[in-house]
Amino acid sequence: MTFYFSAYSTPLLFGFVQGWVYAILLWVRGRREERLSDTLLGWVLVALCFDIWIYMLGFGGIEIFWKELEFFPRTLSWLLPPLVYFYLKSQFDTSFRFRPRDAWHALPFVLDTAYHMLVWAMGQAVVHQWEMQIHNPYLGMPLFLVSVAQQFLYLYWSLQLYRHYRAWIKTQFSETETISFRWFRNFLIALTITLIFGLMMTLIDLWLDLNYWQDWWGNLVGVILIYYVSITGYAQVQPGHRLTFRETDVSTRPLPVQDENTTDSVRVWDEEQDKQVGEMNSPALPSPEVLENRDNLLAYMTAERPYLEPELSLADLARRLHTNPVVLSQVINTGVGKNFNDFVNEYRVEEFKRQVREPANAHLSFLGLALDCGFNSKATFNRAFKKFTGASPKEFAET
Repeated sequence: MTFYFSAYSTPLLFGFVQGWVYAILLWVRGRREERLSDTLLGWVLVALCFDIWIYMLGFGGIEIFWKELEFFPRTLSWLLPPLVYFYLKSQFDTSFRFRPRDAWHALPFVLDTAYHMLVWAMGQAVVHQWEMQIHNPYLGMPLFLVSVAQQFLYLYWSLQLYRHYRAWIKTQFSETETISFRWFRNFLIALTITLIFGLMMTLIDLWLDLNYWQDWWGNLVGVILIYYVSITGYAQVQPGHRLTFRETDVSTRPLPVQDENTTDSVRVWDEEQDKQVGEMNSPALPSPEVLENRDNLLAYMTAERPYLEPELSLADLARRLHTNPVVLSQVINTGVGKNFNDFVNEYRVEEFKRQVREPANAHLSFLGLALDCGFNSKATFNRAFKKFTGASPKEFAET
C-alpha cells in the first residue's frame, strides 16, 4: 500500500504523528514519575488520533477500511469522554487510582466494539446487507445521538469538577496560580467547540449530502486540537506538592484532614468530621472556642509572619498551630469571614503596603517587593492588590 501525500492527507498525517509522538513521551514520563495523569493524557491523544485516521488513510489512497475491514471497529470515540474526565480527576488527586466500580465508564465502548466485531466477523456480504437494511436506516442516527449526548454529559461533569476544584484550592493554598490548571479549562472549551463543529458538519452533511472531500474540514479541526493538547498538555508544569482533591471536598463538607498515620498525605473522613458539617454550615455566631482560636491565629500571623512563604498551605499552617485543617478552616471561615487564600493574601498585601513606604526599599521594583512579601507571581499580586485596595500598586504608591 502506498500513501499519497496531498493537501488533504498531509495535514492529517502530521497531526496523527504529532499525537502519537507526544502520547509515547507522556507514557514514558508517566511511568518514570509514577504519574497516572500523564498516562491518561497519552490515551486522550491516541483517541483523538483515531478520530482522524480513517480520513487520513482515505485521502492518502489507502482504502482498506472501505474494503476488507468495512464495519471493523476503528475509533475510540466512546472512550474519549471518560478518558478526559479521569485525566482531570488524576490531575486534581494524585492518589487517584481506578477501582472496579469505575469500569462502567468503559461499557459504551465495549458494547459498541462488540457489536461491530460481531457483525464484521460474519463476512463482507453480511456486513453490506446489515448496513443497508438494519444499521443505516434504524441504528445509525440513534447511536450517533447517544454518542453526542455522552460527550456533552462528560464535558459537563468535567467542567463541574474543574469548577469545584478551583473553589477548593482557595480554601487550601495561599498561592493558586501554579495549580489552577487553566490550560485544562481551555482544553475543555476547545473540545466543546470541536464537538459542536463536528455536530454541525454532520447536520450539514445530512442536509446537503456532502462528499468525502468536503468532510475534510472537520478532521482539520481535530488536527488543531491534537496539536494544542499535545504541546500544552506535555508542557503543563506539575505542582510541587501533592494534590488530594476529591469531589466530596466542596462547600457542603468540612475540609479534609490529613491522616497522621499515613505518609502519602491521603485525606480521610471520620464520623467526627461529618458531625461538624452542621456546625460549619450553621448561621449562628462564632462560638467562644472559635473566637479564642481566631485570636491565637491572628497573634501567630502577626508575630511569625508565615504569609511570607509563597507555598504556605492550610495544612502547613494547621501543623504549626498544633491543630488540624478542619478546625483551622472553621476558624478562618467563621471567625475571620474569609477563605484561606484571601486570608493569607490580605496579609501579604498589607506587608507590601508597609514595605513600599520604606525609603530603604525605593530601589526595589514592585514585583521584587511583592515576591519578598510572599507572592510568587505578578498576576497573583496584581489581582490580590486590586481586590483588597481597589487600586493598582502604582496608584497606591503615588497617593
